[in-house]
Amino acid sequence: MKSLKTALIAFVAGLAGAFTYMELAVDREILATADTTDVAFTANNAIVEDNEPYRVPSTSKSNNARPLDYNEDFVLASEKSTASVVFIQTLSETEYRRGSWMDWFFEPRSTQKISNGSGVIVSKDGYIVTNNHVIQDADDINVIVGKETFPAELIGTDPSTDLAVIKVNGAQLPAIELGNSSDVKVGEWVIAVGNPFNLTSTVTAGIVSAKGRNINILRDKFPLESFIQTDAAINPGNSGGALVNTKGELIGINTAILSRTGSYAGYGFAVPVDIVKKVFNDLKTYGEVQKAFMGAEYLDVDTDIKERMELNSVEGVIIIDVRNGWAADKGGLKKGDVILKANGKVVENKAMLEETLGYLYPGDKLSLVIRRDGKVIEKAVFLMNREGTTDVIRKSTYYSQSLGVSFESVPKLEREVLGIENGIRVVKIENGFFNRLDIPEGFIITRINNAYIESPEEVAEILERIKGRVIISGVDKRGRKVYYPYVF
Repeated sequence: MKSLKTALIAFVAGLAGAFTYMELAVDREILATADTTDVAFTANNAIVEDNEPYRVPSTSKSNNARPLDYNEDFVLASEKSTASVVFIQTLSETEYRRGSWMDWFFEPRSTQKISNGSGVIVSKDGYIVTNNHVIQDADDINVIVGKETFPAELIGTDPSTDLAVIKVNGAQLPAIELGNSSDVKVGEWVIAVGNPFNLTSTVTAGIVSAKGRNINILRDKFPLESFIQTDAAINPGNSGGALVNTKGELIGINTAILSRTGSYAGYGFAVPVDIVKKVFNDLKTYGEVQKAFMGAEYLDVDTDIKERMELNSVEGVIIIDVRNGWAADKGGLKKGDVILKANGKVVENKAMLEETLGYLYPGDKLSLVIRRDGKVIEKAVFLMNREGTTDVIRKSTYYSQSLGVSFESVPKLEREVLGIENGIRVVKIENGFFNRLDIPEGFIITRINNAYIESPEEVAEILERIKGRVIISGVDKRGRKVYYPYVF
């Protein structure tokens, strides 16, 4: 009897096993013979009663559709752009002091730091655009084009867009073709080209996933963030590289990634090429970007602001402050006005308005459509430079050889934002007397021994001859008012 039971159980188990095998075999056959152009998916909470996957209909049978050969497009774009993306290596030297009286008798220790990134050749005669953070604080900059190494000259920087322009002495260099970022569409295929670690260019592909992104990464008093967002992989070393369309045209300079680990995690950001063009032309011509300011502060309109301000919708950006005597004030704008359009373009957010301003120059007219007290009206604003005029501003620094430091005057608009009447910024510190003071670059000197400072020359003259107890007061990069006491 026991043997009969055992045989019966074995028979039933065999049937179950055979049934399971047949079911799995059928599933494998279905998957193996499926059209690979179809996509199988189910919703996270869906109940599939017949175990058959839902299939997205193939679009290949459309009457008017032309099959796109993405492989061919990417190959063409890569061939046209990779030669224009170069490897940049920088060398910076930092002195470390003991912070005591021994500094006056012993030589400081120094360390050298080597960094690298990418850059894009934008003219055959050797002008290259890269990120400001790639060459920041560099004492020497070298560019590798193919197998040749060139020393590079720094033409200018613009921390507000994280862009910089350098130049090498070359002829007939492979300059990239410039596109128009205004023509870029969300969903468009793009490739990111970099030259990390001098690996002779790397290429990754993706799409434009958003435009006009503001991610608050630029540490500048007046940052311009209106990035092109892409899912094309961008990793460390690719900073300053090219974002190009399928025609091989430059549409952006790769700048940042959104990551918790420092490696690519799905989001990359590039400065639009239309902004790059203006920054490049200004730095090449004037050594300084000719920024246009309204003299107003504004925020995106969200649900909270809509309810508090009793607005009809969340359209546009709302003005929260208007500076007396600046362009917005002279143009009749008021606190609480909501900007709906700028130069005919709908203003969806703050980043889009700042991008529009980024293309303009001091003295240009900005036509605005605003909503005030429920009524839609038009206003015209004539933009100003950072000093509150419409004149061309050129880069001007004062270098004191005896102190080993460069200074520049702080512009009017920045002084108003910081709440100071005067100020001289420390631009570049070299080995010398000033280096012993441990005052960092970027510090703004407002007073020396309670005497207000009005010019860079005045700072140098006082520090070159002063003796005894000295207090240097000012504002640090974080906007805090601090002072440094010394005895000379």
